[in-house]
Amino acid sequence: MRIPPHGRFRPFYQAASIFVLGMIVGSVVYNSLYHAAYNKMWENNQDLQIKISQYEEDIKHLKKYSKQPTVIKEIKIRAEQTEEPLDSLILKEIIKGMGKDLTALRGRSIFDIDTDSKLTRSLLEDKIYTVREKDYKVKIRTMLVMEGVLQIWVDISG
Repeated sequence: MRIPPHGRFRPFYQAASIFVLGMIVGSVVYNSLYHAAYNKMWENNQDLQIKISQYEEDIKHLKKYSKQPTVIKEIKIRAEQTEEPLDSLILKEIIKGMGKDLTALRGRSIFDIDTDSKLTRSLLEDKIYTVREKDYKVKIRTMLVMEGVLQIWVDISG
């Protein structure tokens, strides 16, 4: 029995190996693009879910205090970062936790802001929030009340 020489099949082996290698590289590139797009969509979805929950809570409280012009109806928290920039989802989770801690200020008179600021500072003075198994320290910089909206600027450091 004769065995055919391998030299005749060498171009076929080369073409087949290049084809298989191209399939592997193509699938890796496609998979990385798919996961990058999916991750972007997931982050966008989480951001929108947090905004929806904040808006629903704001609507509920605005309806409750719509007849009273001199009370805090809404609380807006703005974050300033002095160190390395944080991920937007981590920042939103920290702000969401702070919003839950500050719900006691809704409905309070805006003329009592001096006692409310002391209460808020003592409530959040060097408070530590844990998000994704990492601790973040919050420090209040400025508080401002205007037209029923309490705006708080905070520093968040990791």
